[in-house]
Amino acid sequence: MKNASRLALPYPALPRSVRALALALILSGAPFAAAAQEAAAPAAPGSPASPPAAPAAESKPAPYDGRLERLSEILGAVHYLRNLCLKDKEDTWRASMEELIAMEAGSEQARKERLTAAFNRGYRSFASVYASCTEQAVVAEQRYRNEGATLATEITARFGN
Repeated sequence: MKNASRLALPYPALPRSVRALALALILSGAPFAAAAQEAAAPAAPGSPASPPAAPAAESKPAPYDGRLERLSEILGAVHYLRNLCLKDKEDTWRASMEELIAMEAGSEQARKERLTAAFNRGYRSFASVYASCTEQAVVAEQRYRNEGATLATEITARFGN
């Protein structure tokens, strides 16, 4: 019975990468906190040409799209804050976002644009506030990472395979 309901879904199955993302969000905190303390111590408009079936898929969003957009925003914020406070810059969160977009949006341009905009919104919201690593930036990163891990776990528990 479960398999039959999976086949009838009008939206793509949630990728396992969201589970991996949740695990990464959870496990990445300890090295960041230590490095951040060291750093803080000193102080497109236009519609794409597509086959007739594609617009129908874009017009009906997956039931978890709102949560996925929030997760994208969190990834953008975490990407900015971690690179602000770590000595060695990392591209882990941007790469995770690119993988998530590739797996979730596929060829749906509007969905790609929404997820990308959410990531950029999260990144820019902290770039406008924090120019250097502070204790508040460390706390914000930890809170956002925890929220992202919780959100990713909820998405996979409710909508995952």
